[in-house]
Amino acid sequence: MKLKGEVQLPGFLLALRFLALVLWSFPGARALNNGLAVTPTMGWLHWERFMCNVDCQEEPDSCISEKLFIQMAELMESDGWKDVGYEYLCIDDCWMAPKRDSEGRLQADPKRFPSGIRRLADYVHSKGLKLGIYADVGNKTCAGFPGSFGHYDIDAKTFADWGVDLLKFDGCYCDSVEHLEKGYKRMSLALNRTGRSIVYSCEWPLYMWPFRKPNYTEIRQYCNHWRNFEDVYDSWQSVKSILAWTSSNQKRIVDVAGPGGWNDPDMLVIGNFGLSWDQQVTQMALWAIMAAPLLMSNDLREISPQAKALLQDKDVIAINQDPLGKQGYRLRKEDNIEVWERPLSDLAWAVAMVNLQEIGGPRFHTISIASLGQGLACIPDCVIIQLLPEKRKLGFYQWTSDLKTKINPTGTVLLRLQRPSLH
Repeated sequence: MKLKGEVQLPGFLLALRFLALVLWSFPGARALNNGLAVTPTMGWLHWERFMCNVDCQEEPDSCISEKLFIQMAELMESDGWKDVGYEYLCIDDCWMAPKRDSEGRLQADPKRFPSGIRRLADYVHSKGLKLGIYADVGNKTCAGFPGSFGHYDIDAKTFADWGVDLLKFDGCYCDSVEHLEKGYKRMSLALNRTGRSIVYSCEWPLYMWPFRKPNYTEIRQYCNHWRNFEDVYDSWQSVKSILAWTSSNQKRIVDVAGPGGWNDPDMLVIGNFGLSWDQQVTQMALWAIMAAPLLMSNDLREISPQAKALLQDKDVIAINQDPLGKQGYRLRKEDNIEVWERPLSDLAWAVAMVNLQEIGGPRFHTISIASLGQGLACIPDCVIIQLLPEKRKLGFYQWTSDLKTKINPTGTVLLRLQRPSLH
């Protein structure tokens, strides 16, 4: 009987592998048909670090101005950011003049953006980058500048005429849920009618949740990515709360994500002030697992070499940008250790183990290999590579093996499980 079982096992395992390939290759929900955001958007966004600083007289180096974006564009090209995939340089709120022009068009603040957005877009494009801009579905932006309500078509045309490549569309000052939903749909259609390729970043579900559960299948048909939860802050508490919300709502949001449409847990705050090194590792690892847009909000002029290396880690970025396009999820939580996993192309898996305990030292955690990847990650065996907090090859593991890891408080160990080389 033992001999018979050994003969049959490889065929059984092969069948399981084939089943996994079929299941994970199955297309998800229908996406916005603009051909964009096939993988999660990568770039830089000013809001968390620079907020709505409009005082260029007192703070010329940190106010929202064309000077700031020109400097960031230069660094994105020269310091390797563009080369690893950070492509979109995005303006958030507070770029506008207080009023529209005489023809009803939005206009940039003439003192802070004296050359105008068209010239800035041309400069950004000359660096091989793309320009993102901000507007709001309601009567005013969150900071009180002119909103797009009643002006969706002219604003979409204005952005296209300027050469804008991404629109972040906020949801402040909207007087009803009906207007919110219709406004997000109308702007999506208006952007597509311009004929210009413009990534559409929505906050539709974030503003819907207080009233009713969002229809994510519908949202995906209009938006390339969408914010679900409150703004990220430069703090561990903020990052923790985003992860907690995501895991508690994963049954609703994970399956709808895929090429062309992504859940957006907000900006990367790596390289700022509020996160320890281990917490920065956790944010980078989990944003990769969640297939999240990687939009940094930091000061590229003074970022540390360590934070820069983490943000530019090609192995971690490859997980985030994996072409299979399946968002990861929390597999389990036990004794303040969370295990997250994400299916990747070529039957590989990414696994993140997070230590949420904030007292004591590093903790050891042992996990059964057979429990990972829905039981399929290591059939019959695999090679495991640790990517974070530092890269090292852990070696060859069988389906029946256990894996023991050491995880720092508030830190994460990120692993890649892949098939052994055929040669």
